Amino acid sequence: MTLLADVVATSHRVADTPGRNAKVAELAACLRGLAPEEIQIGVAYLSGEPRQGRSGIGYALLRDARPDAVVEAPSLTLAEVDAALERLSSTTGAGSKGERTRILSALLGRATTEERDFLARLMVGELRQGALESLMVDAVAAAASLPASSVRLAAMLAGGIAAVAQAVLTQGAHGLRQFALELMQPVASMLAQPANDVADALAALGTAAFEWKLDGARVQVHKAGDEVRVFTRNGNDVTASAPEIVDALRSVKVPELILDGEAIALQAAGAPHPFQVTMRRFGRTLDVSAMQASLPLSVFFFDCLRHGADVLIEAPLSERFDLLSRALPAQFLIPHIVTADTAAAQAFYDDALRRGHEGVMAKSPTAPYEPGRRAASWLKIKHVHALDLVVLAAEWGHGRRKGWLSNLHLGARDEATGGFVMLGKTFKGMTDEMLAWQTQALLARELSRDEWIVHVRPELVVEVAFNDLQASPHYPGGLALRFARVKRYRTDKSVGDADTMETVRAIYRA
Repeated sequence: MTLLADVVATSHRVADTPGRNAKVAELAACLRGLAPEEIQIGVAYLSGEPRQGRSGIGYALLRDARPDAVVEAPSLTLAEVDAALERLSSTTGAGSKGERTRILSALLGRATTEERDFLARLMVGELRQGALESLMVDAVAAAASLPASSVRLAAMLAGGIAAVAQAVLTQGAHGLRQFALELMQPVASMLAQPANDVADALAALGTAAFEWKLDGARVQVHKAGDEVRVFTRNGNDVTASAPEIVDALRSVKVPELILDGEAIALQAAGAPHPFQVTMRRFGRTLDVSAMQASLPLSVFFFDCLRHGADVLIEAPLSERFDLLSRALPAQFLIPHIVTADTAAAQAFYDDALRRGHEGVMAKSPTAPYEPGRRAASWLKIKHVHALDLVVLAAEWGHGRRKGWLSNLHLGARDEATGGFVMLGKTFKGMTDEMLAWQTQALLARELSRDEWIVHVRPELVVEVAFNDLQASPHYPGGLALRFARVKRYRTDKSVGDADTMETVRAIYRA
């Protein structure tokens, strides 16, 4: 059986290796040594997440469960760790906190110092050692001696690489046959990369298909005759929560379809409700009829992955959208133009913003659909806000950021109390030079610390770009930043110049 220590050692080597080919070789060597029942576990851990997800594990639970003694010799196997995490994820209800603490303490009590650090970051979602899914796809292909393109397509259709790794590392090329685009089996959604503005998008794509970018719920809809099923971006079946979508597709004459689109709740005048309001329609327990009456859903489709018996993933977007347009009534199509003219694209973007939407998507008309990939052929252009916020604390980095304070805790001024209200965290947008400077500057302002977090005097102001604000019960101000990233430190500003919660609330109201 494979020791956790072997995977931890591979993770460290991957993090410390700059070359892509060398990273792939390290990962492939580790994968070849795994037993069949360990493959999906090892792939998940080396990709930076446990098979069970985070399971509600946070720093507080890790702190409470931390044992005093540290073992020197590694003995934990992958299977033992996975079994413990499975017990943690399934322990819920009254009295579960104490039991979860006991399970986690027993696990950490058998771990070496390096293993504890690895497990802690794995469980809270902070293990970014450089083994991105694209690297893992190449590593699985190398370990199985298969073309990377074949493994990549299978991973796209499977919604992840773990199941594909299990199949090809045990069955070889024959294992790829089970991964195909099938009705009623959701596949991973294609994703987009950001662009600064429509001019940048046109410079990258030339002629582009522009469409509204809605802040709703991504849905993939499968139709086989009268059977219609609605899946979320994560592959969850939410058919029962969206009868409007089911009714819309049942009236379509094409017998078999797989469509990609966005479900959104609109106000009477056509403006979108906030994202969280739309998501109420997909709650675990709800009176669907009452919700449908008070908060009706609209659906807009922008892609067609299957039309009749034809699988369209490798067809160009122009062909896919043409088939989509002929299959569906106009009210179910995303507003869409194809242009190479900057003025026309800008006017389309401005109109989307006036209507209350996030912005626009720009897509290459010649590009295939790439499930699960964040591809350069799809670009998202969104209105960006910025605030000057105060750094309240920072978390130690890991991987190539080890030794630097990285993840910033950000707060706005509260004029009523004279204090600060935390709005979220970010580690994005930082150069190595900025990381080195901020580590020195924050340590000079240290108030207290624990194993991961250094709390500091609120003296540094940082300009933070973000896409939106959302209601959040996790922060005392009730609001949280969405997609925050650091633009620069405002050394020219004092804390008294930082933005206030009133400014934050005004952006949210707008």
